[in-house]
Amino acid sequence: MNNLLLFVHLIGAVIWLGGMSFVLLALRPAVLQVLPPPLRAQLLLQVLRRFFVLVWASIAMLLGSGAWMLGRVGMAHAPAAWHAMLGIGLLMTAVFGLIHFLHYRRACQAAKTAQWQAVGAALQRIHRLVQVNFLLGWLAVALILLWR
Repeated sequence: MNNLLLFVHLIGAVIWLGGMSFVLLALRPAVLQVLPPPLRAQLLLQVLRRFFVLVWASIAMLLGSGAWMLGRVGMAHAPAAWHAMLGIGLLMTAVFGLIHFLHYRRACQAAKTAQWQAVGAALQRIHRLVQVNFLLGWLAVALILLWR
C-alpha cells in the first residue's frame, strides 16, 4: 500500500512540476517570440485552461496520498521533511488558488472583451506566481531527498 501511495504522490508531483517546467521554459518563451499579443494571450489562456485541470488533479493526488501516508505514521512520528513538504504543498496550493481564482479569471474576463493589455497584465502576474510555485516545488523535492 505504501508503494502505491508513493506512486500516486509522485505522479501528482511529476505532472505539476513537469507542466510548470514546460510552460515556463519552453512554451512561454516560444509564444512570446513568435505570436502577436492577442494570439499569444488566446493561446496561453487555452493552454492554462487545460493545464489547470491537471493541476487540480495533481493537488488532489498529492494531498490525498500525503494525508493517507501521514495518517498511517501519525503526525508526531512523521519525519521533519514530511512536515516541511506538507507546509510547502499547502503554500503551493494557496498560490495556485490565487492564480486560478483571481488572476486567471481576470484574464479570461478581459479576453472576452478583447482588453489585451489587461489580459497581458494578468498573465504576467500568473507568470510570476508560477515561478514562485516552481521554486517551491523543487524545494520540496530537494528537502525530501536531502533531509533524511
